[in-house]
Amino acid sequence: NIKLDEQSFLINRERAVDYLNTQEQLYVLDGFASWDLEYRIKIRVVCSLAYHALFMHDMLIRPTRDELADFGDPDYVIYNAGCFPANRFTKGMTSSTSIALHFGRREMVILGSMYAGEMKKGVFTIMNYLMPKLGALSLHSSANEGPNGDVSLFFGLSGTGKTTLSADPARLLIGDDEHVWTEKGVFNIEGGCYAKCVDLSREKERRST
Repeated sequence: NIKLDEQSFLINRERAVDYLNTQEQLYVLDGFASWDLEYRIKIRVVCSLAYHALFMHDMLIRPTRDELADFGDPDYVIYNAGCFPANRFTKGMTSSTSIALHFGRREMVILGSMYAGEMKKGVFTIMNYLMPKLGALSLHSSANEGPNGDVSLFFGLSGTGKTTLSADPARLLIGDDEHVWTEKGVFNIEGGCYAKCVDLSREKERRST
């Protein structure tokens, strides 16, 4: 992470908002992070691509109709203008890509990257910042539950098997990537799973019986 000054963030924010305002159609999605209501935060995503909205529709916890009607102001807003580049001459920019998170304004601004995972990891970064302040431990792990209520956590870098290991048919899936451990137990931050399919093939995944 690279520290960004206030002025540069505001320049990027204005650049993103101006781009979004020029689009004929926008997608606005409201959702939650955290299945535990005590630690839940409200996230709003504003983006120009349908697949970005669909991705976060899967990754965030979807509100019920009643929850959506009472959603109110979000705790954090993600402005995804990834189709539009950052200005490389803005102070602090090292390329046309910028993923900036401002905890004071509770805003995330994405420029120059159409990778949908920027939003997912942005929400996780927010939780990594907030949870220790509440006495909880955020974890980059998958988790499942055994028949006797025993919980297993699987740690590893992206692409090393967390999703695969958590999908044990003999155990209940809690989640495949982002969790929080509290004095009450373990809860999933996300609403869906994200299985990487890069170079996926029958030959590479073949298992002996």
